[in-house]
Amino acid sequence: MPYSLSAAAHSELLVKKSRFIGCVQPVPDRAAAQAVVAALWRAHPQATHVCWALMAGGQSAAVDDGEPSGTAGRPMLEVLRHQDLDGVLATVVRYYGGVQLGAGGLVRAYTDSVAQALLQAPKVRLQRLHTLHCAVPYALEGLLRRELDAAGATLLEARHGTLVEASFSLPDSDAPRLVARLNEAGQGRLVWVDAP
Repeated sequence: MPYSLSAAAHSELLVKKSRFIGCVQPVPDRAAAQAVVAALWRAHPQATHVCWALMAGGQSAAVDDGEPSGTAGRPMLEVLRHQDLDGVLATVVRYYGGVQLGAGGLVRAYTDSVAQALLQAPKVRLQRLHTLHCAVPYALEGLLRRELDAAGATLLEARHGTLVEASFSLPDSDAPRLVARLNEAGQGRLVWVDAP
């Protein structure tokens, strides 16, 4: 099951006079990640590189920002993948210290910067939600609401027309059980608006 972070965490490494400032933090998407990277450039205008990696809802990115290809962004992304993280941005600001590190040295420095930050990062388990929509006669609205409460589902919307149309969400793993329970309790009078 994937995890995310509840807050940002930082690290700082000094490798052969180069300074690596790492950060891992929760972000919802690529646009938010790019805003964070732009802010880092404003905060560190003398930095040599701001490399980053992103895992967020199926969006991933690995940016070397001028470092030799595959020595920064990709290794950082692999650390996020290995930790099964989603909705997380890893950034490393590098101030060049005048000593070449070589490809292996760069990979180690960027990987270690992210790994050190993750050691301090507060992780939270991600709960994937499933949204369902159904329609019931008014006589079954009370039953529907009780079943939703018992299952721990969140009622998102209830519209009252010819029928009561309800939208609700619950963890993916609980959805099949609730669908079966509602089908049984509704005795054929419950209609799924979108196939569950």
